[in-house]
Amino acid sequence: MVSLSLDQIGARYGRRTILHDATTPDIQGGVLTALVGANAAGKSTLFRRIAGQLRGTGAVRLTGATKDDLRYMPQDTAMTAALTVYESIILALKQGAGGWRLSASELAAVDDVLHRFGIAHLAEHQLPELSGGQRQSVSIAQTLVTRPKVVLMDEPTSALDLYRQYEVLEALRHYAAETGAVMILALHDLNQVMRACGTVIALGEGRILASGPALEVLTPALISQLYGIDSRVERCSKGCPMIIVDGPSAARAF
Repeated sequence: MVSLSLDQIGARYGRRTILHDATTPDIQGGVLTALVGANAAGKSTLFRRIAGQLRGTGAVRLTGATKDDLRYMPQDTAMTAALTVYESIILALKQGAGGWRLSASELAAVDDVLHRFGIAHLAEHQLPELSGGQRQSVSIAQTLVTRPKVVLMDEPTSALDLYRQYEVLEALRHYAAETGAVMILALHDLNQVMRACGTVIALGEGRILASGPALEVLTPALISQLYGIDSRVERCSKGCPMIIVDGPSAARAF
């Protein structure tokens, strides 16, 4: 079983402290974990610290995986190279391995992510031709083609329309269940979090305020603390939990 935990993680930019002793219990693989918080709460910094791109205090502890098994997909991914979608995914698969020759299993891995994320029809398209949402789907495929055991994704659905958000989160949820991977996604839509994610980490002003099952963490009190809005949790007609924003707060929710 793969798991990840943070032990008093800290990070600074110059003299400014961005993360303050961020600590979590074991984050288990097999389900999606959402990282939530307002803009500038420190989510991207936390991801960079976990991924080893930023130095700081504390320790990242992995069980059942090593840092070589970790992949980080940042929010902004440049896609200006004159490559096709298919070539870009091969490049991600062969990163550091040298050569373009693919084994049968590697070809199967490329085809799998193309179909899993609904972009097989884009395989021969050049990267600069793609829309923002299509580029985001390609970035996800590039991140997962090596079947990593620990995955960090910074707002992986931000450029997608509502239906594609649903499709992609379902595909990510199935990937986590199939592989047992730890998957932490920074997400802004709390109702998507309620629907797709088993656990939640709430980050506010560089501090982890709560971590645990989504329904236990995303209370009206915690949402008010994170975003300064009034809300309530209700059940839809099919029994799914939904966050309803009340009053004037609705105009600036999330």
